[in-house]
Amino acid sequence: MNSEADNVATLKDAYQRWHDSKAGSVDHWLNLMTDDVKFRSLAAGASEMQFTRDSSNKDEVKRYFAGLTSEWEMISYRVDEDIAQGDRIVALGQVSFKHKKTGKLLVTPKADFHKFRDGKVCEFFEFYDTASAIATATP
Repeated sequence: MNSEADNVATLKDAYQRWHDSKAGSVDHWLNLMTDDVKFRSLAAGASEMQFTRDSSNKDEVKRYFAGLTSEWEMISYRVDEDIAQGDRIVALGQVSFKHKKTGKLLVTPKADFHKFRDGKVCEFFEFYDTASAIATATP
């Protein structure tokens, strides 16, 4: 069983890769997840962000990432704090993305909740300013 410190280190590395690659490290993130990962986003499949609907396995998470990277351009992804307790880690920070069709910029606080099982992420839930995200994606 991995320790809190191991799981935090895993996520710190993954978030740094995510930021540095401007969302190009999708395969790295997928390799960190269990096949039966429960993956949720606060927008929950809103019409302007359909790719955010709930996912219950790694193949569905691939769909999320495909939608994200085809519709949005990452500007920055910063994690300021990690809070760990047992198998759960919360990453708090701020992100900015440009919507590719509207050209509008989204800057929002972000909180990602992770649950680990046997050293892999088995649950993920992201929180951000959904009203601003939907407005940014709306022409």
